[in-house]
Amino acid sequence: MFSKTPKRKRAASERISGYILALVGTLALIFSIVYVSSILAFIGLGLTFWGALLLYLKHERHVKSKLLDSTALSSLESLSKIIKELDYKGKAIYLPPKYQRDPKSGIVYIPKKEESEIPPVEGISEQKTFSKNPQGICLTPPGLSLTNLFEKELGTNFARTDLAYLQRNMPKLFIENLEIAQDLQIEKENNIVSVTIVDSVYKDFCSEARKLQNICGSIGCPLCSAIACALARATGKTINIEKDETSEDNKTINIQYKILEE
Repeated sequence: MFSKTPKRKRAASERISGYILALVGTLALIFSIVYVSSILAFIGLGLTFWGALLLYLKHERHVKSKLLDSTALSSLESLSKIIKELDYKGKAIYLPPKYQRDPKSGIVYIPKKEESEIPPVEGISEQKTFSKNPQGICLTPPGLSLTNLFEKELGTNFARTDLAYLQRNMPKLFIENLEIAQDLQIEKENNIVSVTIVDSVYKDFCSEARKLQNICGSIGCPLCSAIACALARATGKTINIEKDETSEDNKTINIQYKILEE
């Protein structure tokens, strides 16, 4: 027989406490109605709140960012090597929803040559990796799942919104809902969208990704890629990452996305 670890004991204790607080709080609310007592009502609301909070917290799992960074970095390293060996020199282009059948899918297109036209819709298929006219490779963006998480949290489909919606709602999503960063700003001037992210949980990962050829400033790390996917969906236009810079103290990330003319 194995005894429970301290963490399991603590989790079980919190769960029991949560149920007890929620139960007592509910009873207090019932009696407040019966006896028309505002004091019981306040007590009931307080106990119910803390009980629900304890029950909610037990479902949250926190994983060290170093573990997640190491797992994702190896995938980006492999992707960088593949692009280099295939000698694809063009800058990555994020394609809008009209190129895909599944609204939750995404495609980032990398041209074979540095100067290349944007492929026509009929020349791209979600099922095919390589396109022939123009020659290029179609990949799943590294930030696609993160973009889908953004949509889930906001309860929307970015393809049914616009850039103004992202400017209004993404800061709260990053700062409060997902706690990805301390601050987020999205500004547009002509066809350039500038995104500033302050004290992001991805800051160390971004620093490592900068060492990889064909990733930083092209496909982008998962966070930069996720924003590119969101922009492509919201604007309905092709997007590429023009510039990706980090401040000297590594706390601020500045990304410039270009909305390409079609």
